Amino acid sequence: MIARDRLAGLLERFTGLKIGLFGDLFLDRYLDIEPGLFERSIETGLEAFQVTRVRNQPGALGTVMNNLAALGVGRLVPLTVIGDDGQAFDLLKELRRLPVDTTHVIRDPRRLTPTYTKPLKQDEGGVWRELNRLDLRTLQPLLESTETELLQRLDEVWNQTDGLLVLDQIAEEGLGVVNPKVREHLIARAKAEPEKLMFVDSRTHIGLFRSGVLKPNLSECLAAIGRPETDDPRAAREAAQQLCRNTGRPLYCTMGRRGMLVVRPDREPVEVAGYHVDGPVDIVGAGDSATSGIAASLLAGADEVEAAAVGNLVASITVRQLGMTGTASPEQLLARWDETHAG
Repeated sequence: MIARDRLAGLLERFTGLKIGLFGDLFLDRYLDIEPGLFERSIETGLEAFQVTRVRNQPGALGTVMNNLAALGVGRLVPLTVIGDDGQAFDLLKELRRLPVDTTHVIRDPRRLTPTYTKPLKQDEGGVWRELNRLDLRTLQPLLESTETELLQRLDEVWNQTDGLLVLDQIAEEGLGVVNPKVREHLIARAKAEPEKLMFVDSRTHIGLFRSGVLKPNLSECLAAIGRPETDDPRAAREAAQQLCRNTGRPLYCTMGRRGMLVVRPDREPVEVAGYHVDGPVDIVGAGDSATSGIAASLLAGADEVEAAAVGNLVASITVRQLGMTGTASPEQLLARWDETHAG
């Protein structure tokens, strides 16, 4: 765990951080379908759902930004590519509510702003349930001119921030912002300046990053080395150690309720226990909240194990926030620490 005064000291330093973020930025759009209202479409004969509330928030890379902002980080500098459409307008409107410098959010009118539209409807018991998600994105690679601009701006953001968080959201190789050429550029920058933090989270390509501090979950860690999914802790250690050897940098493998495995070169792995959570949980966004806690703590001067403890603490708060992608404030972290150490 981490001592309370140490935690409080790290949280105070968050306000002075300037963190770069690179990767796939989405708009998460929630549609609340009003219960009890029924209308049938004349054209199709199907029920026409009556949406009475629309809620927008930044998703994917934006989820990490939401969490960093809630933790009190002073300035966030995202670099990404979105469209020049209505979704972009709504997304930028939400970003301006955060301590975000949008200078490097590239708007390409030839692309769609990636959007997850999530209709929500109450079931017979009055519980809100998410219906089929509607995904909007361009299923084409970046144009060469956009890629060139992205690489130029990447060097700018890297040089002007304390550290860089990379979020590779798109599963298909070459269709997201972190395409093969960009990934090689990121690898080269991290190798050239190993003392500077490049923190990488990738859904399906984590094994292709040969530098930087990696943060896979257990499934991603095993898949990266071609191992079948298992709950065997020995398999987790072996997979994480292999990825750590590939980069020569620390690695964080999140393991749900079990907490987090911290692997460092030439040292024994350390399993940092998670914080116990009672009652129902919602794990959506838990990994992103852990990423925010770990990365901000490292940049504030925490060692690897302390940073993992903060990441676990943040996630233990966000998973309690049902039906939403939760965040945690410094006050909530300290209160949660007090709760877990009472008596």
